[in-house]
Amino acid sequence: MARARGRRTWVFPDTELPPAGNSLLKGHESIVVLNMNPGAARLVLTLYYSDRDPQILPAIEVQGERVRCIRLDNPRDLGAQVPLETQYAVRVRADRPVVVQYGRLDARQANIAYYTTMGYAV
Repeated sequence: MARARGRRTWVFPDTELPPAGNSLLKGHESIVVLNMNPGAARLVLTLYYSDRDPQILPAIEVQGERVRCIRLDNPRDLGAQVPLETQYAVRVRADRPVVVQYGRLDARQANIAYYTTMGYAV
């Protein structure tokens, strides 16, 4: 039997949703989840703020052997509204091992900044 790949808990301590901006490419954040396992993975995201209680978001499903991009600026993807320009952290908990990556596109200035980072797997 093949070993499941990935981890069940991922943490991203430095997130801050930028405004969309006026560029052709709109500012956003995303959590990209790769589920290499045959069955669907159920994820629960918790947002941690410096000035308020944690916010637990509705569960999100990623089908087996699929990748899913969850846009943090899109309430339809997330099931909640994330405040703009507010520092927060994200914890992703999954019911089976997955691989999770974070990306941010900041278009507030002419020199657009985009970066991605792997989460800290707990």
